[in-house]
Amino acid sequence: MRCETRHFLIFASALAAITVARPAAAHTVGLSRGDYAVDGATIVAKLTLARGELATAVPGLDADHDGTVNEHEVASGEGAFKSALVDTLHVSNGGAACAGTFERAALTEQDGVELTARYRCAAPPSKIAIEADFLDTLPLGHRHVAHFASGSVERDEVLHKNKKRVEVDLGAPAPEARSWHSVAWGFFVQGIEHILTGYDHLAFLLGLVVVRGKLKSVLALVTAFTLAHSVTLALAVLGVFAPSPRFTEPAIALSVAYVGVENFYVKDLKNRWRLTALFGLVHGFGFAGALGEISLPRPQIPLALATFNLGVEAGQLSVLALVLPLVHLARKRRWFDAWGVKAISAALTALGVVWFVSRVVWPPS
Repeated sequence: MRCETRHFLIFASALAAITVARPAAAHTVGLSRGDYAVDGATIVAKLTLARGELATAVPGLDADHDGTVNEHEVASGEGAFKSALVDTLHVSNGGAACAGTFERAALTEQDGVELTARYRCAAPPSKIAIEADFLDTLPLGHRHVAHFASGSVERDEVLHKNKKRVEVDLGAPAPEARSWHSVAWGFFVQGIEHILTGYDHLAFLLGLVVVRGKLKSVLALVTAFTLAHSVTLALAVLGVFAPSPRFTEPAIALSVAYVGVENFYVKDLKNRWRLTALFGLVHGFGFAGALGEISLPRPQIPLALATFNLGVEAGQLSVLALVLPLVHLARKRRWFDAWGVKAISAALTALGVVWFVSRVVWPPS
C-alpha cells in the first residue's frame, strides 16, 4: 500500500471514530453563573447551569438518561443537589466555614437550571472566600462567572478548574482593572476552547478548505464566518432573537452535510464566502445557548461578546495554521484532487447526517 493511501486511511478512520464517539455533540458553551449576595450573616448563592452540564455534574439526576434534565428530575433532586453542589461549594468568612443548606431548584427559560442555597456564617461577612470543587465534575474548559454583592458593593471573578478558589474583600476598594482583565481573559480563552472542542464547527471548516483555493479566499471564508456568527450571537445574548436549540443544532449538523455534498460540484473557493456567511448565522445561534442562559450583567455583555468572538477567531486561525499546510502538501499528490477530496467530503456528509439524525431523535432542551 502506498504511503499516501495509508495516511489517508488513518485520517478517514479517525474521522469515523469521531462520528461514532460524538454523534450528538451539541453547542453548549461551558459557562455557569453564581450570584453570591450577602444578607446579614447569610450568603445567598444562586447558581445557574445549563441542563446538560447539570446532568453531568449531579450523578443519578438524569433518570431517563437523555443527556439533560426535566422538571420532574429537578423537583426530585434535592438530596443530589445538596451532596453534588452545595457540599462541594465551600464558602467561608474570614477563614471560618459557613454551613450550607439547599433551598430550591427551578428550570429557567431555554436551557438552564437555577439552584439556590444559603450559607450561614457566624458573623456578617466582610471577607468572603469560595472554593468551587464542583468544577471538577464539569467539562474541561468550563468557566464559572461569580458575582459578589453586599449592599452597593459588587465584585466579579471568573473561576475554572485551575482556579477554583477566590477570596473577595467586600470592604476594600474595587480592583477595577484586575476584574476587567480577568473577565476579558476568561471569555477569550472560553472562545478558543469552544472552537477547539466544537467538532461540528471544525468539520464545517474542514469541508470548506479541502477544496482548492488561494489564501485570500480562505481568509475571506473565515472572516465571513466570524462576522456572521458574531451578529447572531449578539442577537441571542441581548435577548433580541434566539431560536430553540431544537432547531439550531440539527441545522448546524445539516450545514456540515451540505458542504460535504457541495464539494462534489465546486472546483475552487472563489465566492464561497457567501455560503460561509449564511451558515455562520446559524452557527452563531449555536454558540449563544449557554451565554444567554447565565444572564450576564448588562455592563459585561459587550466585553463578553467581543472577547469570546476574538477567542473563536484565534482558535480558528490556529486550527487553519495546522490544517492548511497539510492540505497544501496533500495537493501535491495526484490522488488527493482525484479522489481524496471526494472521500473526505463523503465522510463529512455522513458525519453531518449522523449528527442531524441524532439531534432530531434526541434533541437538546
